[in-house]
Amino acid sequence: MSEAAVLMDRMYRRQRHIYDATRKFYLLGRDATIAELGAQPGDGVLEIGCGTGRNLIRIARRFPEARLFGLDVSNEMLTTARAAIARASLETRICVVQGDAASFDAAQLFGRPHFERVMISYALSMIPPWRVALAEAIDALAPGGSLHIVDFGDSAGLPAPFRAGLKRWLALFDVTPRVTLPAELATLSRARDVRCETRKLLRGYAIQAVVRKPAA
Repeated sequence: MSEAAVLMDRMYRRQRHIYDATRKFYLLGRDATIAELGAQPGDGVLEIGCGTGRNLIRIARRFPEARLFGLDVSNEMLTTARAAIARASLETRICVVQGDAASFDAAQLFGRPHFERVMISYALSMIPPWRVALAEAIDALAPGGSLHIVDFGDSAGLPAPFRAGLKRWLALFDVTPRVTLPAELATLSRARDVRCETRKLLRGYAIQAVVRKPAA
């Protein structure tokens, strides 16, 4: 088991039982990002850092003809995800596996190398080699596909005391907002011939980004 997997399993061994109930108050913008996926019938949708499976279940219900896949480094979280998927009777539509976002072989794990939609929701801020994970996500796109990201932003438009308190609180969970995400996306876009768009939410509390790969 990798060091990242051990760390995440240790963190979420107990937290996973209350994760969705507590995180809904501050992981903002997830449902808007799901709505913007625009998955078409037959599309493959991959969530990197799928956690408890909450987003995948919502995607499955919103896009009932899409094929869904999830990747997470924590087996503890995947235990919760599989149970939630079973309760929702979605085992035939959602496949989740253990893997590292910074180094995974989609063809080996899922039987397909590319996906029409890839989503990363509040995961880059918890992945130390996040730039590598970002590049992996772009490389997993099928021609004409899109990568959708939502995560903590720089909170530049919010009061300084709030920013300082948020930073200290997030650090307790090994979460680091990736304030250079727009610049990194711009660099990767030039290198991989894709287009990217970014926008701030709630005065910078969160950031949304979309990367689009040209059709073949």
